[in-house]
Amino acid sequence: MTAAGQSPEFEPEGLPGATLAQEQDARLVAAVLARDRKATAEFVARYTDRIYSYICSRLAPNVENAEDLVQEVFLAAWKSLPSFQGGSALAAWLLGIARHKIQDYYRVLLREPDPLDEDFAESEEAMVLPEQERALDEQRMRERTLRVLAELPEQYRLVLQWRYWERRSASEMAERTGKSEKAIERLLARARDQFRRKWQNG
Repeated sequence: MTAAGQSPEFEPEGLPGATLAQEQDARLVAAVLARDRKATAEFVARYTDRIYSYICSRLAPNVENAEDLVQEVFLAAWKSLPSFQGGSALAAWLLGIARHKIQDYYRVLLREPDPLDEDFAESEEAMVLPEQERALDEQRMRERTLRVLAELPEQYRLVLQWRYWERRSASEMAERTGKSEKAIERLLARARDQFRRKWQNG
């Protein structure tokens, strides 16, 4: 019996040793690789909303580039689909590709020259994480946090999102951007300082 919304062509037949979801993924992948147009349309329809939502959550509050990144995810998926082994769910595999695309997006933008901030003076206080900064990690989708992030220069916003939302260390970020670790730490310090001041003034 065909599940609601699923094309009959891709209904699994009970492959030995595989779960129902794995069978569905395997059959859909095989059909897409065989250039079946219905399968390709189903593949896109099945996963676009989930990928789009994930990318928006990582780009918020400025999501104008989300659709472009979704397209990049699916283009990368088409190229890599022959190597899909079914070791993880197809959705998880696609989210992994999306995660890498987000990392690439952060890396490219953070390679630009640092924003100038004449009012910033590096100090021990600026390097300490106050309660408002922990909100980036603990309550990242709260309306006030997003509003403050939207007021920051793009590099400040992205470096905070990369550090706290993606849980990347300064050394990892330095390696990915080609900047020194010290440069990343200074950028983070400036971004945290502006985030704190805007939060306190809000």
